[in-house]
Amino acid sequence: MTVQQEVRAAAAQAVKGTIWGVGLGPGDPELMSVRADRLLRGASHVAYFRKAGRSGQARRIVEGMLPDGVVEIAMEYPVTTEIPLTDPRYNALLSAFYSDCTTRLQALAEAGHDVLVLAEGDPFFYGSFMHLHARLRDLVPVRVVPAITGMGAAWAATDAPITWGDDVLATLMGTLPEEVLVTQMQQADALVIMKIGRNIDKIRRALRRAGRFEAAWLVEYAAMPDQTVQRLSEAEERITPYFSIIIVHGQGRRP
Repeated sequence: MTVQQEVRAAAAQAVKGTIWGVGLGPGDPELMSVRADRLLRGASHVAYFRKAGRSGQARRIVEGMLPDGVVEIAMEYPVTTEIPLTDPRYNALLSAFYSDCTTRLQALAEAGHDVLVLAEGDPFFYGSFMHLHARLRDLVPVRVVPAITGMGAAWAATDAPITWGDDVLATLMGTLPEEVLVTQMQQADALVIMKIGRNIDKIRRALRRAGRFEAAWLVEYAAMPDQTVQRLSEAEERITPYFSIIIVHGQGRRP
């Protein structure tokens, strides 16, 4: 590439807008970072994921914070729990969905617009923004604003430290096979279990098999107005909300 071509390429890159992955924290706007708050209040374009027909949890968190005239881009999932994760259609539908979202956001950035993609919790912690980041990072400028995770709010809600001394913490997805859950639950000192929902019965069985059931806490809607905290053993035998986390505290070395 000649010097002139490099200059033109740099100039073209300079006029591109930035796609921001903005972590909103666990749900309480007061737990949001100063940077996230500043970006939101000055935003021209915001994008967020949601189920079809729903307002979206990320959008609810920023209610009242966005300036007048902001352009909102709702990205509606084509599928959530309607198809099993193991069904090849699930991955195919989501892959096409993320590719379509990437095309829309890339076009806005190339037109010179900054776009804030709202992310519940931290953008790089099991969130949908990661799939956009992987597709966009070589096409347009992308930046990430980290945030407090939902699990941090969950263990704070239990009013007890999650780890002590040399405790090993395992973060497990309830979608994992039961045998994998049991093995990891037996090997780790402290546990955070996410993506519970319809997996709750499998998780209960795994905790019992691992000898950790009586020590488990269920936190629903951590740091949100309808937060609940209770022993898992005392929780009703029901499907839990999506925004639920199970905590098992470590009991390691301490002075």
